[in-house]
Amino acid sequence: MTNQNKIAVVTGSNRGLGYAISRKLSQIGIHVVITSRNETDGLTVKQQLSSEGLDVNYHILDVASDESVRNFTQWLTDTYGSVDILVNNAGINPTVQPEESSLLTVKLETMRSTFDTNVIAVLRISQALIPLMKVKNYGRIVNVSTEMASLATTPHDFYPLAPSYRLSKLGVNGLTVLLAKELHGTNILVNAYSPGWMKTDMGGEDAPFTPEEGAETAVYLATLPDGGAQGLFFAEMRKFGGPIQLPW
Repeated sequence: MTNQNKIAVVTGSNRGLGYAISRKLSQIGIHVVITSRNETDGLTVKQQLSSEGLDVNYHILDVASDESVRNFTQWLTDTYGSVDILVNNAGINPTVQPEESSLLTVKLETMRSTFDTNVIAVLRISQALIPLMKVKNYGRIVNVSTEMASLATTPHDFYPLAPSYRLSKLGVNGLTVLLAKELHGTNILVNAYSPGWMKTDMGGEDAPFTPEEGAETAVYLATLPDGGAQGLFFAEMRKFGGPIQLPW
């Protein structure tokens, strides 16, 4: 399948990393469906990318809402009939809140809402779109995670404790492994990656790298050849000059 025949959905693609991923995918000829909770923001991005001659569309999507995902899936079915790529980028990070510095002070309602957006929503949209990938027996699912969710390195890493964010991304990693296991033998490949610390609303201006750099591994995983990586966890490519696996 050529890039020109592929349809990609990128969640939370109206800014930051999601915008950079959408732009890069479009630049290599993939038709990208921009999504956002705020319709005005999403339509603005669609207009920006279209003005560059890029092939994009837009539909409102709140991945934390059953109704929104149902409506979005029906629109995709009616408009395209199938989907080839899903990048689960939408997420929240409450790490800046002072109570997130300790498991003893973290607010359980914050942890619950973070899990709803970062984990349950990923499963919700994946459940909805995998049947549209099975139409052509082709799919690439890219789950945005973080090095902070590597259990192998957590005991000695230098990152903040950030319990709500870390544990939610551990959930994303678990979903990645289980989905890959369930889809074994199909041509639907599921992987996770860490985009690193970027200059986004979430990462802040002190971050050393750009969203464009953070998007590189997402594009690599979204365009894997048949028989490519399945159920693995990757680092940002700029760090090593190529795709490198991270320990779970």
